[in-house]
Amino acid sequence: MSEQPVAAPPVDERVQRQSPLRRAFVRPELGAMAGTVLVFIYFAIVAGGTGMFAADGIMNWGVVSAQFAIIAVGACLLMIAGEFDLSVGSMIGFAGIVIALLSVHMGLPMWVSIIAAFITAMLIGAANGYLVIKTGLPSFIVTLASLYILRGLTIYLSISTTRQTIIGGVREAAQGDWLAALFGGKVLGFVFTWMADMGLIATFQAGNKAGQPVVDGIPMLMVWALALIIFAHILLTRTRFGNWIYAAGGDAKAARYVGVPVDRVKIAMFVFSAFCATVFATCQVMEFGSAAADRGLLKEFEAIIAVVIGGALLTGGYGSVIGAALGALIFGVVQQGLFFAGVESSLFRVFLGVILLLAVILNTYIRRLITGER
Repeated sequence: MSEQPVAAPPVDERVQRQSPLRRAFVRPELGAMAGTVLVFIYFAIVAGGTGMFAADGIMNWGVVSAQFAIIAVGACLLMIAGEFDLSVGSMIGFAGIVIALLSVHMGLPMWVSIIAAFITAMLIGAANGYLVIKTGLPSFIVTLASLYILRGLTIYLSISTTRQTIIGGVREAAQGDWLAALFGGKVLGFVFTWMADMGLIATFQAGNKAGQPVVDGIPMLMVWALALIIFAHILLTRTRFGNWIYAAGGDAKAARYVGVPVDRVKIAMFVFSAFCATVFATCQVMEFGSAAADRGLLKEFEAIIAVVIGGALLTGGYGSVIGAALGALIFGVVQQGLFFAGVESSLFRVFLGVILLLAVILNTYIRRLITGER
């Protein structure tokens, strides 16, 4: 009696070998990398002779990119965890007003005011996360409500205490403060002075700054952006907590079955998003020397767009901090590049809409490659 052939056991798709091309296509930041190269090539052609890539020009779009990057990092981790925070823009305005009210209006030391703003904002972030977890409501709804509550509260606090929506005097109140210097100062000034002496960068030719380099240091805003990018990238790719973030956003139910503290992870990401928004607000207040109740308008959407351009899926469980940083870089280069190229600045919003649509289409295709959907 002949033996019946035994069917080979199915091969787990997780251990199947993938071609290098397929592995490259499913990298979250692939689209952002390609977009960054194309944007730089385009503006090198149309604005290469305008000073956009001179030292001061690079600093201009570098600062704008850093602003986007700070809030995009927080939004990235939260979106990978499967949630959204639409209160980021209002949080920026709220934290700035808290700093100004406590330091200028109430006379508290600046370092106390800054710490108080961080604690208050992070508690609000924790409250957002707690409500999402305990009520089961979509984070879109909960944080949309927070957006309006915080914006209205910010305006009310400002007007009821100072009779105005812009509070000045922050720069004077921050003089000599050790913590304020971490948000409003500059570093590596001696490097740029040396570069000017060597003729590597231009100097001012007239006025009070004659002979000084056109760039006198790297703003702390850029330092914070780089530090947050590095921290979040290591957290996401090199730690167990990073795996928990992916698991919480990919399949929360399955993650709970294997012991992942999904609720704590999501709440922690809301807190981190609020932290990033407060970093942005503090740097902005120190830069302008004032706080305004309407600061941060639409920043929540710009942060989400930067993350989507960076390859994150709107459904959660997939994304890259490096991709989000590149998305922020694209924003900064395009916004300032349009100015250098003499293009109407309102077209920046057109660009945002187009690039968002293209990014979502690309990310949908990538998701289908990953999941095998048709």
